[in-house]
Amino acid sequence: MTRKNLTRFAWLSIAAAVATITLKAGAYWLTGSVGLLSDALESVINLAAATVALLMLKLAARPPDDDHTFGHDKAEYFASGIEGTLILIAALSIGWAAIGRIFAPQPIEQVGFGLAVSFAATAINLVVGLILIRAGRENRSITLEADGKHLMTDVWTSVGVGVGILIVGVTDWQILDPIVALLVAANITWAGVQLMQRSALGLMDTAISPEEKKLVCAVLDRYAGERAIDYHALRTRQSATRTFISMHVLVPGAWTVHEGHQLLEEIEADIRRDVPGAVVFTHLESLDDPASWHDIELDRLEG
Repeated sequence: MTRKNLTRFAWLSIAAAVATITLKAGAYWLTGSVGLLSDALESVINLAAATVALLMLKLAARPPDDDHTFGHDKAEYFASGIEGTLILIAALSIGWAAIGRIFAPQPIEQVGFGLAVSFAATAINLVVGLILIRAGRENRSITLEADGKHLMTDVWTSVGVGVGILIVGVTDWQILDPIVALLVAANITWAGVQLMQRSALGLMDTAISPEEKKLVCAVLDRYAGERAIDYHALRTRQSATRTFISMHVLVPGAWTVHEGHQLLEEIEADIRRDVPGAVVFTHLESLDDPASWHDIELDRLEG
């Protein structure tokens, strides 16, 4: 699936957010539960996050240009970072409302009908969240995966709120409602921090996963054993759906340029086959030239 087509999942997330905001706001209006209010506020954040995701997916889908020769893929990290920030803002709002209700508890009304409406919204988030996570992993989109995980956090939040309201309805312990809301705030705070951390790591050109690096090394080690070559200065970085991999390949000095180039073409093709989305850069060097061994370190900047 092309990057441009991924925006349809963002539109699905927006539609789900609008539906759940309507349902949860109605549930809060019926019950007066601050727990359900917190749930509705998180859905507002879902809508804002889904809108940002749509804009960033459109930007990330743009092809490389003169000013962005490596493409626009990193726009996806801004989406997840903004989403994490919005989640933290929602957590503060929920916490503020909950603390007020602790000191001034209010009764919850029409518990059964309110819960039914809330769980209908939860079912929507569950289905859409699973779809987004699957699409994000299949298409290596951190934006869709982050949005899906956010919705799944909302699902568990809603379940916790529902259970809390049910207990309040049975026991009449009004203080339990704002306490559950505070637990919701703590839960989504953790989700927001994780999204912001992952976004920061992506923007800092974090290396690919150890599993993917093993696949790259397996290809290089196979050629080193079969063709009597060597390699070093292996560098990798993840940029949303793209994986950038570079290395120096050392061949016998007697080889022609044509022989060396053919080898690099084979190596690059095998790495692209084993690591989806890989963009591979190779640098040819001679095994017989001492200068080839002066650039083994990752950082070649001179002090």
